[in-house]
Amino acid sequence: MNTSIPASLPGPQSPPIQKETTAGNYFVSNYPPFAFWKSEAVPLFESVLERPADHQVPLGLYVHIPFCRKRCHFCYFRVYTDKNADEIRNYIDAVLQELKAYVSKPYLQGRKPKFIYFGGGTPSYLSPDQIRLLTDGIKALLPWDDATEITYEGEPGTLTDLKLRAIQQVGVTRLSLGVEHFDDHILEINGRAHRSKEVFRAYAFAREVGFPQVNVDLIAGMVEETEEKWRETVAKAVELLPDSVTIYQMEVPYNTGIYRQMKAEGKLVAPVADWETKRRWVDYAFSEFEKVGYTVTSTTTVVRDPAKVRFDYRQGLFSGADLLSVGVASFGHLAGIHYQNHHDFAPYVEAVNSGRLPIYRAYPVPTDERFLREFMLQLKLGRVETAPFVQKFGEEPSEHFAEPLEALRSAGHLVDGPGWIGLTRAALLQVDSLLPLFFKPEHRTGRYA
Repeated sequence: MNTSIPASLPGPQSPPIQKETTAGNYFVSNYPPFAFWKSEAVPLFESVLERPADHQVPLGLYVHIPFCRKRCHFCYFRVYTDKNADEIRNYIDAVLQELKAYVSKPYLQGRKPKFIYFGGGTPSYLSPDQIRLLTDGIKALLPWDDATEITYEGEPGTLTDLKLRAIQQVGVTRLSLGVEHFDDHILEINGRAHRSKEVFRAYAFAREVGFPQVNVDLIAGMVEETEEKWRETVAKAVELLPDSVTIYQMEVPYNTGIYRQMKAEGKLVAPVADWETKRRWVDYAFSEFEKVGYTVTSTTTVVRDPAKVRFDYRQGLFSGADLLSVGVASFGHLAGIHYQNHHDFAPYVEAVNSGRLPIYRAYPVPTDERFLREFMLQLKLGRVETAPFVQKFGEEPSEHFAEPLEALRSAGHLVDGPGWIGLTRAALLQVDSLLPLFFKPEHRTGRYA
């Protein structure tokens, strides 16, 4: 889907449907769009760190590990495949130095994270010794004994029995396996480093080790995906009975290998399934998991037991929690201000080693945009309870967002009742194409990222 957003808000009618997959960021993960974050706001962000925080606001920690065995053709994250052990050690030292600088600030003093997320890249690329070095260093600076969820992403081909035990022993409660697909040809042609045999081996090891939650990631609509192969992948995922499954629809951002190939060949449409097909495939997966007792809990997620399986990181992110993010190119949010670190390895390490916070750009989020951001992101869960918004922002969402909600209602996308607003299944499957209806006029043009 193209990332350009209409300059004027449509009236109470269905938004235009994008069928082909074209280049750009389709998924809405934050607000306002990253393209509006500016370096001029960095001094303001640094100044708010010098004042005490509201300890009623939960704190989360995100740690970016940018190393991979191989760069996937659809990957748009900041990753490196050429770093040796010394460079990785230097990076770990830089991350800990950055964290040390933050925890010395009045805004972070005396606070402990409620949730922690190790993302990438490939966090499981680290060796057991490197994992212990990093996590021991973090715990010494920012104790996480109050954390209810500690998530660690893993690429199946990097996960040995020994490494999984190291990950579990440092306190990880949720292992997220980047499976994406079970067909070896599709994994290969999309640039994945692992194969299906490694998936089954890593999953069996993870169950043996005894993680409280094992999550499996899948992607619908990868290059050369077919109806038959998708159904086979879903069947194999169902057979594993993971605690949760996150299912994404393939997008093709501008900084991916697929887009570079499209550009070289002069093509506007990506060589992946169209959006209608991807939504249908995700709906099929949801239905197959529902048949064996799973519950759909968001536009991307099914869980086996909602009473036990929580996504505290997601809930905190969607509800306005503080998120202290460290590492190259990482995105965070503290004291009502979004920020992003330098997005290249050398400038990031240089800034940290020079005693500076490695911040590249920031954006102070005014109250009305915080209201918009949290409501919009929570719509991705399929149902929003309105009372917390009235308590926090002093206004009913149904009144504050009357025009876009009416547009959704007129299109048959909205369901609601006393104290809640929700989306139909069809709307939930295409929610990221609907959320721009809520954007402020000045944020409806240009690229999302």
